[in-house]
Amino acid sequence: MSTTNPGAYVIRSIRADEWPATKELRLAALRDPVAPIAYLTTYEEAVAQPDSFWRERAAGACEGAEKAQTIIAEGPDGRWVGTLTVLVEEPGTTDWAGLPVERKQGHVVAVFVRPEERGIGLTEVLFDAALQWSWARGVERVRLIVHEENGRAQRFYRKVGFVPSGLTVPLAGQPGDSELEFVLERP
Repeated sequence: MSTTNPGAYVIRSIRADEWPATKELRLAALRDPVAPIAYLTTYEEAVAQPDSFWRERAAGACEGAEKAQTIIAEGPDGRWVGTLTVLVEEPGTTDWAGLPVERKQGHVVAVFVRPEERGIGLTEVLFDAALQWSWARGVERVRLIVHEENGRAQRFYRKVGFVPSGLTVPLAGQPGDSELEFVLERP
């Protein structure tokens, strides 16, 4: 584990031209041991995507984008060591699970910190940046979905103020598996 404090890292939104680094960090996340319960895609599916997919993904969530933002933690050596993305969901639309969105909200997805950088507060700093970005967009709450068996993630989300909403989302194609919605209301 790193002994560096999170203040030694740069927390920022990605730029569209940084799609190769975005791709590399996402592929690292999909190799993590909890990836099967943490992400909706597999490493094999992601690595098979053409460069155009990664370019579009970065451009849609880069600095200046209004509907999504990918935030990264950049280490003192310039290496990207953590990330998350916030999506803005508008009322009257449906979310990724096909459920209706009733109010303007942020949706945190794709949370990942490299194992060797965990435990120093980077995830908290990433979440602070995500919440600031979300509140600046006028969302009423921020939510995330977490697998019912991902206790480590649930403990962290509670630690930073998220609480279970009571909504359970069944996972398509995975009978018996479900995910839980956690929410944080606008202060």
